[in-house]
Amino acid sequence: MEQTAITPAKIDRYLDITKRALDKIVISAPERSYNRRLADDFLNMAASYYSDAVHFREEGDFVTAFAAVNYAHGWLDCGARIGLFDVGGDDVLFTLFE
Repeated sequence: MEQTAITPAKIDRYLDITKRALDKIVISAPERSYNRRLADDFLNMAASYYSDAVHFREEGDFVTAFAAVNYAHGWLDCGARIGLFDVGGDDVLFTLFE
């Protein structure tokens, strides 16, 4: 059966997945490196989009919440894939290269 609606259960599932991913992230770039600034920025963007998603979910705007949580997870996936974040090889919460 094809789902065409963003239900409360669906948005809650995506929020949970992204929250678990945020909690797992460890910045792997050295403190004084340019990549550390990138990692901090990626993590800030992800956290901001996640916070927006939670806000929109609470307001009942599931479409905007769904978009925001997917942006949040995209920032996390990208950071993990290019090596800014150590995710312990977790290829369930993250899309890793190998």
